[in-house]
Amino acid sequence: DHVTDLLTTIDACQVHLDIALNYDLTKQYLDLMTTYVSIMVLVSKVDDRRLVLSLFNVAHEFLHGAGDTSFPRLGQMVQDYDHPMKKMSEEFVPHSRVLIPAIMSLHVIYPKRNLTAELMRSTQMLSLLAEPAKIMNSPITDMVQCEYLSQDVMEKWIIFGLMLCYQYLQEAKAWDLWKQVLQSGYIVQLCRDEVLHIHGFIVSFFETIKGHNMKKKIDDVREFQHSALQTSPGIHKERRKFLRSALRELTQIYADQPGLLGPKALYVWQGLSVTRDEIHWLLRHFDNPPSKRHNIKLSQEDFVDRQLPELLFYMEELRGLVKKYNQVLQRYFVQYLSGYDSVLLNQLIQNLAVCPEDESIILSSLYNTVASLTVKQVEENVLFDFRGIRLDWFRLQAYTSVGKAALILKDHIDIAKHMNTICFHTKMVDYLDQMLVETSDLSIYCFYTQIYEHQFKQCMEFPAQHRFSIVFPMICAHFMNATHELCPEERHSIGTTSVQYTHWFLKEMSDEVNQVITAICEEQCMLSDKLLPKHSADTIIQTAQKKRPQDKKKKTVAEPIKPGQESARKNREVFTRMDKLHMALTELCYAINYCNVIQVWEHGFVPREFFLQHLETRFNKALVGMMMYNPDTSEIAKPSELLNSVKSVMNVLQGLENYVNIDIARIFNSVLPQQTQHIDSFTGEKTITANYTNW
Repeated sequence: DHVTDLLTTIDACQVHLDIALNYDLTKQYLDLMTTYVSIMVLVSKVDDRRLVLSLFNVAHEFLHGAGDTSFPRLGQMVQDYDHPMKKMSEEFVPHSRVLIPAIMSLHVIYPKRNLTAELMRSTQMLSLLAEPAKIMNSPITDMVQCEYLSQDVMEKWIIFGLMLCYQYLQEAKAWDLWKQVLQSGYIVQLCRDEVLHIHGFIVSFFETIKGHNMKKKIDDVREFQHSALQTSPGIHKERRKFLRSALRELTQIYADQPGLLGPKALYVWQGLSVTRDEIHWLLRHFDNPPSKRHNIKLSQEDFVDRQLPELLFYMEELRGLVKKYNQVLQRYFVQYLSGYDSVLLNQLIQNLAVCPEDESIILSSLYNTVASLTVKQVEENVLFDFRGIRLDWFRLQAYTSVGKAALILKDHIDIAKHMNTICFHTKMVDYLDQMLVETSDLSIYCFYTQIYEHQFKQCMEFPAQHRFSIVFPMICAHFMNATHELCPEERHSIGTTSVQYTHWFLKEMSDEVNQVITAICEEQCMLSDKLLPKHSADTIIQTAQKKRPQDKKKKTVAEPIKPGQESARKNREVFTRMDKLHMALTELCYAINYCNVIQVWEHGFVPREFFLQHLETRFNKALVGMMMYNPDTSEIAKPSELLNSVKSVMNVLQGLENYVNIDIARIFNSVLPQQTQHIDSFTGEKTITANYTNW
């Protein structure tokens, strides 16, 4: 009822919507429309909806002596919306005068976002080095907030909007948008992991409509579906490939020159938004393969992206740079707002021929607030809050977008676009955390945990991606963004999931590093063993045999491999087993050492400490294992040989300090004294001392 009343009120006011002018008003209207459609479609997908409602009413009658007063109306609504799109398309006939102009305003923006990787490269999208002479200049755009608008969101607006107002598909602009969107993919998200196979859904809806040349439209939709199934996986795979290199370049440049985060902040939000959309696309399409009746065999290589961890890592690195250098952004945009935005806003206000009192008060207030900003406020760590400015501009959009407004916004395009830019600049000062959530939130992984596990295991199997493995526990911190304040009971289950997965990822990473260290220790112990005096007998015998006169008939015995020969190289490009182990150790230790603390749902995970605990336990077991004690046969290593192996292992562990910022001496001081006791206090097992004593 509230939604219907609001839509009717907007119609009655003859509101004009254009994403480039009244951005906030248009976005909220289109979001309202897609949320309304999504809810109705979700309800229609529940097979037992009538049974559930009937049980609720019976239970209500049993408890209160009478049925719920809203039950008849709710039951009627459920019946009416059995075919939700048909009912809603009838409802939206009067609303189309507002909805269609809003959809049509996307015709300028959407095609710029739905580009192939080749076009992205040729236009040097997201490249800071494309024009070195202009590297300190802000990007020139009069639709700054549209530049990082989610492609997924726009596609939902276009699909649902044009389904509700299917009569307008005959228009060229509408048809062009419709075609592009339906060829971009074949799965549309409704809510979290609830999705629609959109082409089949559209066809089933169009089949219920008579006239309007529907047969041709149905054939076109099926053709778009065939095209999407065949080409979209490859297109999106190439996009991810392009984004890997683009984000790598951005992170390297921003890390080296953080001052560029000021003038080139828009590139951060664009890069994060496009990448987030690609990851969302991959997840929902990988999890929802098309039915077999389409007779199209999709290449799994387009969905199994072994280098995805690298892309996720660059996203996290960009997010980290924004958080680390937030004051750089604040200083730049505070000066921009007071030194340029306020001056231009004042000029535009002065040029207004007519300005009613209410609008004049709001504009004057906006100007005064922006003009009064100083860099000193940033230096003094003043807590900025520009929500009032943004809310006032939202109000002004509502006042000036109605049909009978004294000041009509579409007649004053310059002031509309400049105010949108000012709003973006204020967000760069007080809204950075929310901007990161808006453009790079990956909490969707909370609902695709099987795929998330699979991607992590794939990362651990691919040595080239080891260094990016830390991104998996870091993304668990996003999971709480999936919760909503109106549903607090979800917080515990989602929070528990995030903590459990963070713990599991760090445990698996620590185990992997420990396995590599164990392999290196075994190799070093073996090499050290070759230098023991017991192996000198073979050398002495060989030397003695050489001095004796040789019988020509007897075969010459091959010389044994001398210690140290394993280090001799003829070609540096040939990787030995030890080279591979040390490379793996370097990459994994980079991941462990990447961040100090990972904050996940009021828990702090320290990867280095996690690794240190696992290393301590493994070192403790390894010490007893090196004795090679067998109680049945009473075989045991000589103390001198054991000491030799322990020294070799300790040398390897001391070398770890070159890779990870940890205190190995702490492990030695904790573990070695335990072996002087009869029972190990860690595990309760027998120690070296106990085994030698009882031998």
